[in-house]
Amino acid sequence: MRAVLGDRWIEAARQSFGQGRIPAIKGAELKWDAQALLTVMWDQWEPVFKKILGRAERTLVSELRDVRNKWAHQEAFSTDDAYRALDSIVRLLQAVSAPEADEVEKQKQELLRVRFDEQARRERRKVAVAPAEGTPAAGLKPWREVVTPHPDVASGRYQQAEFAADLWQVYLGEGVSEYRNPTEFFRRTYLTEGLRRLLVGALQRIAGTGGDPVIELQTNFGGGKTHSMLALFHLFSGTPLGELTGVDSLIAESGVSKLPNVKRPVLVGTKIPPGQPHRKPDGTLVKTLWGELAWQLGGQEGYAFVREADETATNPGDSLRKLFQRYAPCLILIDEWVAYARQLFHLSDLPAGSFDTHFTFAQTLTEATKAVPQTLLVISIPVSEAEVGGEGGKAALDRLRNAIGRVHSPWRPASTEEGFEIVRRRLFQPISDPQTS
Repeated sequence: MRAVLGDRWIEAARQSFGQGRIPAIKGAELKWDAQALLTVMWDQWEPVFKKILGRAERTLVSELRDVRNKWAHQEAFSTDDAYRALDSIVRLLQAVSAPEADEVEKQKQELLRVRFDEQARRERRKVAVAPAEGTPAAGLKPWREVVTPHPDVASGRYQQAEFAADLWQVYLGEGVSEYRNPTEFFRRTYLTEGLRRLLVGALQRIAGTGGDPVIELQTNFGGGKTHSMLALFHLFSGTPLGELTGVDSLIAESGVSKLPNVKRPVLVGTKIPPGQPHRKPDGTLVKTLWGELAWQLGGQEGYAFVREADETATNPGDSLRKLFQRYAPCLILIDEWVAYARQLFHLSDLPAGSFDTHFTFAQTLTEATKAVPQTLLVISIPVSEAEVGGEGGKAALDRLRNAIGRVHSPWRPASTEEGFEIVRRRLFQPISDPQTS
């Protein structure tokens, strides 16, 4: 509000609360509770927040105001109600790249664990008292001996919403093994035709034998873009290719016999707040996406290539090409870029730089990637209106598409047959008995 309304923001907030009800404002830091924040967001939506957020976020604000009122009046919450509230909180926090989203996500996961434990106890009690019905055919094996669920499915851990792939979590070395571990990931991943083409092209680009330098992954929400990025991340993890299920055929198709060590920077727009510089473990203070990219590639040495541009929030220019020449081969994965950029809309004083500068950087990034062999840039582009956001999101999407050019992704949605195999591999272990396969 301060960035949009200037010194008038306090008066605007006062109008939202009414005379004498505005929370205390001490210095530059606000210590407002959820009610105050949600009230201001709702009342100041048109002049302020609509420029950054979309109708989906507007709905979340309305829902959470209702949740807060029910809590204040000591109304009871069912487990489902509590889960929905936590999920809505996470989505709203992620929309503004708030770091608190991770903590709320942990609370949501814990609630799911508790709910599953309760359900499991109820089912065990039912089984203990239920009479057996029907007579199974002679010699018919129990289904669990024919198709064995993965341990996490059989134990119920699959219920903990960990089936939602999280690229940033995997980059940090966190999350469940099925996404974090390259061998386990490929063991449970069915290589659709679209994913095969993506990985083959990436192998050729990194090996310097072909492939597109810039790939645009454009799918609807839940369309597999994060899973595709994880496949790329793990393919170039340094894990022996023979340990990755299905990759041998990709190697044969690509004509690449050996892979070099590959740098793999990951930028996720909902996890990097544009208004909060980040202090790295080595003491480096990073403000911009290009600073984050350089630091992930080479630590302090890599950051030195763009230090001045990061400190002044200006386009790094040809420094990016020199950076890539120093650290190639490299795979650059950028997810939720529009969600990050829309927060810069109509703002010029954030540490991350201005909206215009950001897309000058986007164009510079694609040009540097094309100019340096063995450098691959993969960018996810949202399609659904809910993912794009409000006025700022639409402007960011248009500018990003213009900046990166029309480099289409080899992605193709899974067919019906492929969808069946995707689910089967996720839920069940391979069938070992040839008579039942």
